Amino acid sequence: MKKVNLAIVGATGMVGRTFLKILEERNFPINQLYLFASAKSKGKKVEFRGKEYTVEELTEESFKKDIDIALFSAGGSVSKKFAPIAKENDVIVVDNSSAWRMEKDIPLVVPEVNPQDINWHNGIIANPNCSTIQCVVPLKPLHDTFKIKRIVYSTYQAVSGSGMAGMKDLENGLKGMDSENYPHPIAFNCLPHIDVFMENGYTKEEMKMIEETKKILNDYELKITATTVRVPVKYGHSVSVNIEFEKPFELEEVYKVLENAEGVVVEDDVNSNLYPLQINAEGTDEVYVGRIRRDFSIENGINMWVVADNIRKGAATNTVQIAELLLKKM
Repeated sequence: MKKVNLAIVGATGMVGRTFLKILEERNFPINQLYLFASAKSKGKKVEFRGKEYTVEELTEESFKKDIDIALFSAGGSVSKKFAPIAKENDVIVVDNSSAWRMEKDIPLVVPEVNPQDINWHNGIIANPNCSTIQCVVPLKPLHDTFKIKRIVYSTYQAVSGSGMAGMKDLENGLKGMDSENYPHPIAFNCLPHIDVFMENGYTKEEMKMIEETKKILNDYELKITATTVRVPVKYGHSVSVNIEFEKPFELEEVYKVLENAEGVVVEDDVNSNLYPLQINAEGTDEVYVGRIRRDFSIENGINMWVVADNIRKGAATNTVQIAELLLKKM
């Protein structure tokens, strides 16, 4: 297999460090590795596959090196500025921020769901929102089989989704200290407020889930609503997903579709108290689905509980999987 020259932008952040971990775990074939971050991280030492690398400051000159693929996780403003510069230097960018997700000419990819969409990339590929990723993995085979009409998302999202600042707020809050990142305490609390509020009363996070789901499933007729909530959990997002299908179904058929879905693990035995838990999903790459049951309030509806590690499958692992798809085409 061809070895590529790979760059990581945001190499010292939570997701950037996880990129390195997953690249090592999956034995991604790397020839040269370049680590970029902000000026304050310049000179830091990072170990990868037994070798020490020095973090470089990200500048407009960074992509004049011989780089094939760059994995970005340094925030939207950095991506907006530097992804086009990378692209101009023939580097393919896989971006983990929200900067490019809804651009019409930029694919938004979850490899288990729409791998074919990387074929029309024009130098930049967007990695979806963490909660969206874990939901569309089980939704896609259900949509293919029963045709989804409407989705209601209610999320329970870990503080690591806010990076180190969110983790710090939870840890400090448990010690009785004030919140610095969130507008209210997160310890012993739930905040129905992720990202900024929009004019329509939804938060930006809620609108991301709504619009990204339509784009990834390539179905803009879907009716979707969402409420996203930050909870005092370190790692792993949970989502209650209520689905209305166009076609009638037997519950056994739903189970069969999900059990055969790529990347999905069904954990559903309520007699044994078996259902997906954030604490069990931590450190894994699968999407766990349970509490699957008919919604008796509508004709063709189900409820299900969807859990995944937001830093891995919700961010770093999905990004690396996209890079693996690119590798096959090089």
